[in-house]
Amino acid sequence: MLIKNILVAVDFNETVGEMLTYAESFAEKFEAKVWLVHVAEPDPDFIGYNVGPQYIRNTKAEEFRQEHRMLQQLCDSFIEKNIASEALLIQGSTVETILEEAKKLKTDMMIVGTHKHGFFYHLFAESVAMEILKQSKIPVFTVPIEE
Repeated sequence: MLIKNILVAVDFNETVGEMLTYAESFAEKFEAKVWLVHVAEPDPDFIGYNVGPQYIRNTKAEEFRQEHRMLQQLCDSFIEKNIASEALLIQGSTVETILEEAKKLKTDMMIVGTHKHGFFYHLFAESVAMEILKQSKIPVFTVPIEE
């Protein structure tokens, strides 16, 4: 199996370093590129939504710039310079956006964090990692996130 592109779905939790350590290890072994992807919340699209005053748009734009800087810092901190890596901040619905981006980037493997929850949590709550596992057409490596 050839792995040339690895997508790491990042949501800025404590295990991001561990996820990136795995990504770096796989990237070194397969000479692959690492894509750090963070999905930011989409703009509200309900009927009657008005873009609002300029200061609100400026505030949101600054939040996105900050999140992208954090992603880039993660890349710089955890991924060796000899490994090709890129940080992407994309707005949208988390699961669908990650899967679409994986397809666009011709990703051969995804790395996601999974929360350790009990039966009742999984019965009533949607887990991004579980949805990705169910819908993905490519291998997904999961890293447990301690609560």
